[in-house]
Amino acid sequence: MDFADQTDSVSYALGYLQAANLKQQFERWPIEVDSAACVGLAKTLAKQEVKKANIEHLEGMFNEIDEAVFMKGFMNEFAYNKSYFTETTADMYLRKVMESLKAVKDAERAEKAVANLAEGQKFLEENGSRAEVITTASGLQYEIIKEGNGPIATTADRVKCHYHGTLIDGTVFDSSVEREQPATFGVTGVIKGWTEALQLMPAGSKWRLYIPAELAYGERGSGAKIGPNTALIFDLDLIEVVKK
Repeated sequence: MDFADQTDSVSYALGYLQAANLKQQFERWPIEVDSAACVGLAKTLAKQEVKKANIEHLEGMFNEIDEAVFMKGFMNEFAYNKSYFTETTADMYLRKVMESLKAVKDAERAEKAVANLAEGQKFLEENGSRAEVITTASGLQYEIIKEGNGPIATTADRVKCHYHGTLIDGTVFDSSVEREQPATFGVTGVIKGWTEALQLMPAGSKWRLYIPAELAYGERGSGAKIGPNTALIFDLDLIEVVKK
């Protein structure tokens, strides 16, 4: 069988493996069906398998999946007992593709990490020159929006706060303010930039934190919006220190 491209061959191999797995389950049943019934059953199962296989999840692993080719691979194995692949060759092929795609993604991520780090350092250097911004020895920067007069947290405490987190370009990635629900954290259960700031600001204060990547999520990033080596900005409103 000729495949037009890698998307086709990957889709076919995935469909084949789904069918091969189901056939093994059906072979345990003491049921005999004629060829026409088998074809009809395969068509029904193929449609169900496309849904159950979670195409979006598979595309996250392989970039793109062709549902029609997936179903063809499923049908050829389940209904007609013929396929381009065996279970061994299909598994080996898909592993090879995944390794290749991972290498490409890793290279892209490494390139992005370098760019993000340079961009964040430039921003923080310029931001730190403003008179209202204080820079600590660790590189954390903060700006006092409102000064409170309550107690200051220690590493043993928990804090209740509102926060609004953005990237340096203004993209919002998390906000208790938008959820209209304050959050409670342990002082040491957050990123390093927060842990440091929470031991400096009195309860009742509102600070704007400018956090370098190494005091945030570092090279690993976090979620879809916070890439590797990304500097972050938080408006942090410390409502209460919960003393133990």
